[in-house]
Amino acid sequence: MTTRSRSELVDITSRVSAVVEKSGVTSGLCVICVPHTTAAVTVNESYDSDVAEDITKTLSKLVPAGAGYAHSEGNADAHIKAALVGSSAQLIVEDSKLHLGRWQGIFFCEFDGPRQRQVNVAVLSSKGG
Repeated sequence: MTTRSRSELVDITSRVSAVVEKSGVTSGLCVICVPHTTAAVTVNESYDSDVAEDITKTLSKLVPAGAGYAHSEGNADAHIKAALVGSSAQLIVEDSKLHLGRWQGIFFCEFDGPRQRQVNVAVLSSKGG
């Protein structure tokens, strides 16, 4: 996937749901993992896009760019934000669908873009199918 901004949350719920449906797993666990040190994944409200914007703005206030970090590449804030949010999420699969709350969505969190990024999804069966 390609991100467009230095910091953004991208709703990837439909992409992950498609992987779950294609897997054929009816009951189990879906693991979403981001193999990057300056990106993350989270589950949060997807109904109101202002929530994603509030998250990125607040993280930027808490961990500002260029705040005199020892890391010399200029993206230390991105590493810290990714560490705070986390590189993986796990969701229950029931009836071949992600078990998400009414307002929940899955977000790829970019903190050092724009970049070409990867999201890994594994679907594990709890009942052999």
